[in-house]
Amino acid sequence: MAIAAHPGDALFTMGATVAAHIQRGGSGVFVNLSLGERGHPTMERAEYGELQRLATDRAAAMLGAESVFVPYPDAEIPATEEAALAVCDCIRRHKPDVLLTHWKGSWHKDHRNTFQIVRDAIFYAELRSLTRELPAHTAPRVYFAENWEDAEEFQFDILLDTTTVHEDWMNACAVFPMWRGETGLIRYHDYYSSLARMRGCLGGFDWAVGLMSDPEQRLKKIRSFADTYRFL
Repeated sequence: MAIAAHPGDALFTMGATVAAHIQRGGSGVFVNLSLGERGHPTMERAEYGELQRLATDRAAAMLGAESVFVPYPDAEIPATEEAALAVCDCIRRHKPDVLLTHWKGSWHKDHRNTFQIVRDAIFYAELRSLTRELPAHTAPRVYFAENWEDAEEFQFDILLDTTTVHEDWMNACAVFPMWRGETGLIRYHDYYSSLARMRGCLGGFDWAVGLMSDPEQRLKKIRSFADTYRFL
């Protein structure tokens, strides 16, 4: 499960990881906390928001994933109990084993709030004494995606080989106008494809993504030093 503030964040920074997981027999869902409807310099918000929704559904389907919207207004995603419980319900419904989201070190308010929402949602989702429509579920692995807007103190400690899904991921991202450079922001295609090549160079792969594991989950429990080879 990839939980992002905006559809572009979900597909551009988490899409390759989701695609790789699906290719290896898993399933994937993109949870979007807004439509990113304020991201176009000239198009009306309602029109661009609908375009974003359609692009997200199409891109997710191209990767074999689902898309879900918990649509708060772009630039106004609130770090509230209501939002955390809404994401909690998504976690309980889809039962992910792996969860991807924003790192907290961001200059973007929506991204910082999403980090906090997800933190609280994970806590609520696994809390058996919290009665919701669906039973409790624990997401055992949480990772943060590499995003140019969330770079403060981001340190990847995992390089995931995405070579076999790279072309599919690129094609899915190309559905979005901002990926194609139509919104006048950064050149997303150039940035993220170059980043994937660079991370691949570091990992000895053709293409890769860098992920940051949750600092709270980095403790490894072993019975002997021989067990450490399992993590290499």
